[in-house]
Amino acid sequence: MDYFLFKMIPEKYKASFHEVHKAVFDGSVFNEQKLQKKPNLLVILAVDEARVAGFKLGYEHPDGVFYSWLGGVHPDYQKQGIAANCMEMQHHWCKEHGYTRVRTYGRNEKKAMLIVNLKSGFQIVNTFIDDKGQHKIVFEKQL
Repeated sequence: MDYFLFKMIPEKYKASFHEVHKAVFDGSVFNEQKLQKKPNLLVILAVDEARVAGFKLGYEHPDGVFYSWLGGVHPDYQKQGIAANCMEMQHHWCKEHGYTRVRTYGRNEKKAMLIVNLKSGFQIVNTFIDDKGQHKIVFEKQL
């Protein structure tokens, strides 16, 4: 497995990225236009030969905290430590770029990601109901 850091999703990985996103997020289609408005965007891809196995996206939040926005691992590659490796790379990059905290949101339905966050040193700092009526858990980690 190779891991790469980018500022945008490279063209050669887009189709494979979308395949992973659909598999992880119940068939939903990722809107790439959202990436254009994200300051200091970081894209981490875990690639098996030419196939994206997993990804982690994040960007700078208006309050200066790095927001770990979206990530997932294709079911064919789960339970191999890919999510944890992507998270570790993201946090290393954040430290190198002067960030002192990382924030992410989770949902109770995504238990595997909640566990990865807790095992990686995140603390639950808040909860809220989003504009879609979904309950969200706010995690933060000091770097």
